[in-house]
Amino acid sequence: MVKKGYIYRQLKPVYWSPSSRTALAEAELEYKDDHESRSIYVKFPVVELAPALATLLPKDVAPTSVHTLIWTTTPWTIPANKAVAVNPDMTYILVRSADGSHLIVAKERLTPLREELGTKAEPVELTEVLEIAGPGLIGMKYSHPLTGEILSVISGDHVTAESGTGLVHTAPGHGMEDYEACRPLGIKPFSPVDDIGHFTAEAGADLAGKFVFTDGNTLVIEQLTKNGYLVREKKYKHKYPYDWRTKKPVMLRATAQWFANVEELQQRAVEQLKTVRMVPEASFRRIEQFTLSRKEWCISRQRSWGVPIPVLYDTETGQPLLTDNSVRHIVSIIEQTGGTDAWWEIEDDAVFVADEYKTSGKTYRRGYDTMDVWFDSGSSWTFARDQTVKERGSDKPVADVYLEGSDQHRGWFQSSLLTSIAVTGKSPYSTLITHGFVLDENGRKMSKSIGNVIEPKFITHGGKDVKQFPAYGTDIMRLWVGSSEYTRDVTVGKTILAGVAESMRKIRTTARFMLGNLDGFMEAQAMKYEDLKEIDKYMLYELYQFNKRVTEAYEEFSFNKVAQAFHSFNNNTLSAFYFDVVKDRLYNDAEQGAGRRNAQTVLFRILNDYTITLAPIACHTAEEIYEHFKDVTLAPKQSVFRVGWPRLIEEWNDANLKQEWDILKLLKAEVNQVLEFARQDKAIRGSQEATVEIHIDPKSSVAALLRKHGESELAGLFITSDAKIVDKDAETFVAVAGEIADTTQVSQAGSYEKTVTFEAESEQVSKCRVVVRAIGLLKCARCWNYTETVEGGLCERCEDIVRVAA
Repeated sequence: MVKKGYIYRQLKPVYWSPSSRTALAEAELEYKDDHESRSIYVKFPVVELAPALATLLPKDVAPTSVHTLIWTTTPWTIPANKAVAVNPDMTYILVRSADGSHLIVAKERLTPLREELGTKAEPVELTEVLEIAGPGLIGMKYSHPLTGEILSVISGDHVTAESGTGLVHTAPGHGMEDYEACRPLGIKPFSPVDDIGHFTAEAGADLAGKFVFTDGNTLVIEQLTKNGYLVREKKYKHKYPYDWRTKKPVMLRATAQWFANVEELQQRAVEQLKTVRMVPEASFRRIEQFTLSRKEWCISRQRSWGVPIPVLYDTETGQPLLTDNSVRHIVSIIEQTGGTDAWWEIEDDAVFVADEYKTSGKTYRRGYDTMDVWFDSGSSWTFARDQTVKERGSDKPVADVYLEGSDQHRGWFQSSLLTSIAVTGKSPYSTLITHGFVLDENGRKMSKSIGNVIEPKFITHGGKDVKQFPAYGTDIMRLWVGSSEYTRDVTVGKTILAGVAESMRKIRTTARFMLGNLDGFMEAQAMKYEDLKEIDKYMLYELYQFNKRVTEAYEEFSFNKVAQAFHSFNNNTLSAFYFDVVKDRLYNDAEQGAGRRNAQTVLFRILNDYTITLAPIACHTAEEIYEHFKDVTLAPKQSVFRVGWPRLIEEWNDANLKQEWDILKLLKAEVNQVLEFARQDKAIRGSQEATVEIHIDPKSSVAALLRKHGESELAGLFITSDAKIVDKDAETFVAVAGEIADTTQVSQAGSYEKTVTFEAESEQVSKCRVVVRAIGLLKCARCWNYTETVEGGLCERCEDIVRVAA
């Protein structure tokens, strides 16, 4: 950046923290909205009228009575005044005050000033004498109200009529706009304030040594009052910058600092930002605004710690020596001596002077300014650059992702961008992720005084009161983060953590069910897709959709969508549906039978993908699960993170199967409602005590679907001991169905019945009637289905399994 001319040294106002004794960048400021200042209106006596004003001045107005009127919220900067600025595009007026003095103010400010200098109830009397355009005041001379120095009125485009008087007290050593207005006129910055915020002797003997924000402010106001120039003092609350470390006010103060010229980089930086993926998208506008609003960047600090700026200074002239060769020599010395401490510890300055500069007859001393930490951290991409170029080529960003909080749009995100643009012309990142801040569960900022701070160790290891803060462990904290919409501020508290813990319990319970039912199974025994039952194929369709949804969410960095996908998959797809349906096969079919192997094959596929996709969020839980089933796999790995991401197997993505199961799941949900009605009516104790009849028009497509699956599979789907498909003539069925409402009814025969309406088939509405009644048989002693006429007997399936096992 030095070689390209972006780095320079200049005496100009910068944010200065007296409490830290260093310059600060904009990113190191916090703004307090209710800072209270002592604002004052001061009149500066005119000693030489501008020609235009002299021509217009009435004869009864003594030139010595004319004053410029200014307003300031920083009375302590009056000693540094070097000009008064007016806007050439504004109109000004001369007004007569009650004490006979004449004041120059902006015409637009007359009415507000009457109230400001008095009250709304009793505004002061200000009589308009004449009107003059802004340019007619430029060049007028006035006397400094404290020192008597003769100074000039200058032009300033920054002057507005929004507040104050329309004339601006200008101290180029204590304001950037003042500095910019004075620079073309050769008016140098003057700042009679030292590093700790005390007036120096240049401010005058009475002020020297006084802290500007307190005693110094008071003494300046007292001197203005004594000299007869103070017109009004008022308390004024406004937004004011504070040092983000010490939480104390800062000032603008002219000091010699090192700067980076950001203005030349701005447009290129914004163009590169357009190529960056922003998460969330709204981040673009925020970082764009910060980037465009910054013209230069003060990169030097006055601290006893940090990375030194490798600059030498001519001991006679103070001119800096900052060349490529000099910097390389200094870096080599630091490398040889083991670190940057050498800059502070080596006593002889000559050690850092390269040989080529030792023969010039000049002597040099090292500087002790350190780099802004944001320049330091903003250069971190350089450490990964060589590896990135080697692996990806020079046209790719160094980092896939930069991740930090929203405060870093003006900090690390921006400093990294600017340094990279300056050196490479490219953004250092391809994706920028911005997260919010953590609040308590009531949405309040955490504060020790409020007592609502929750430290991470309380979540992972628990607090002193285990009932208040149980030890949840690392994965629950990670799952809380993953479940949160992190692009906004997120909340945390006992209730929220308890909810996350319940989600984790569900994850572990789900995994435990699958692990327990893989006993005796090896991946080598997995059934081929074409040999699976329809419901098992359908579950692989659901697994495909789950994998797709989770993978896309991870790729979008939408971790809360991952957590939502797990919640839905656990509760709706697995526990409430598939696990219930396959328990009979898993528990009661022959151990090596096709029905059980079908189910185990699908459970293995689900568990494998479930564990892998869980791992990025709940890494320890995923490792624990994998440890318990990795030996079932064909190629066990040392860690779940070495397995590789699940493939999307297109064969599983059967849309026709999905349509069929949408109908079957709707029918199952309706059957469950009727079964529950019968259970609450004490007709049955559980679904296995029931038989279900589906009365349906045999010519409908739904009837064809039901017959394709068969009555035995339907009984398994409904978890009942029996199911029958009963053909009903269309006209008879519609007539009967019309007599039954869409709520469960109890028939005269004691059955429980409900009409179910499916989606329209062409122009016909397909309906069926669900009929549930107690089966009236005895329970099989092994599978507990009600199929027997003799107490303690076995059903045909169980008899065969027991006989073979014997």
